[in-house]
Formats: sequence, C-alpha cells, structure tokens
Amino acid sequence: MIQIEEILRQLNEEQIEPVLQTDGPVLVLAGAGSGKTRVLTSRIAYIIEHLKMPASAILAITFTNKAANEMKERLERIVDISGAWVCTIHSMCVRILRMYAEEVGISANFSIYSETERANIIKKSFQECDYEDEKLLKSAKYHIGNAKMLGYEPERYALEFAGESDIEAVTKVYTRYQKHLKENNALDFDDLLNE
Repeated sequence: MIQIEEILRQLNEEQIEPVLQTDGPVLVLAGAGSGKTRVLTSRIAYIIEHLKMPASAILAITFTNKAANEMKERLERIVDISGAWVCTIHSMCVRILRMYAEEVGISANFSIYSETERANIIKKSFQECDYEDEKLLKSAKYHIGNAKMLGYEPERYALEFAGESDIEAVTKVYTRYQKHLKENNALDFDDLLNE
C-alpha cells in the first residue's frame, strides 16, 4: 500500500485541502479531468490510514457503475477498503433493501424492473383497466413517474392531484401497476429510492 505522504505529494494545494478537511462535509467543484476522483480516493485513504477509521464506516456514492468501479480500483491500489461501500445511490438502496426487505413487505430476492419492463407493465395495467387512448396511456406513464418521484401511493396522488384531468383513470392504472409489482416481488428504480 502507498503511504499517505506519497499520496499527498501527488496533489496540488487546492486538492490537498478537501483531503485533510475531515470534519463535516466538503464541497469539491471542478471540471472534467481536474482530479476530483483523485481527491475523493485520497480523502478516503487519508481517513482510513491516518485517522484509523474502519473501511466499513466509509460510504462513497458516485453517479454511474463505471465511476464506482473505477473508484474502487483506485482505492484498492492504495488502501484496504474491505467493507467500504463504493457504489451508486441505486446500488446502495438495493443493498440496504436486500438486508431489510421484510421491513418494507418484500422478499430479499426481489426483482428490479428496467425502464422497458416498467413501461410494459404500465401498458399491461392500462389494458387491464380497459383503456385504449394512447394520450391517456402517455398521461398515465407521466403521472406514475411523478407519483413515484414524490413518493406518493395511488390514493394520496389522487387526492393531491384531484383537479387534474384523467386523474381517476391514471389512479386506476397506477393502482393496478403497483399490484403487478407486489405480485411479482418487484420494484422499479423509483421504488429503490422510496423504499
């Protein structure tokens, strides 16, 4: 493993400051290719090696799986990160949900529906409600996504948006969609955050 002093020597003054500032949050604003990942990996290494924080106390969230894997690889070259969570927000949520699935009324082996599967199940729910209007289907897809983003179940969404046209039909489709998820022990991406 690389020594902390060697890691710090590879950084400029602006990069060293957030690495050494370990009390509270730090905001790093920088453009592409400016060394943000180097700063974050150096900060994590500093916290583990210099401050003797266990790797299991580290949570590093990135935007993409590719970025998470790159960060893990960089960290593994400089420090033991066994037990650390280096992941995307969605993969963190999946991990937590699999540990505590019963708390939210699902089985730990739940499936995660892709956006395509989600669209197909909404369409199936729409057809099961005996609707045919493509404009209404588009509206249902929008409203279900909006409801999920807000964290609203069908009933609450119907109350909050009672003045909207087609809200009764949308709520019926949304309710049916939720039933399909439950029956198939499945969640969609929005559920990962909500649950």
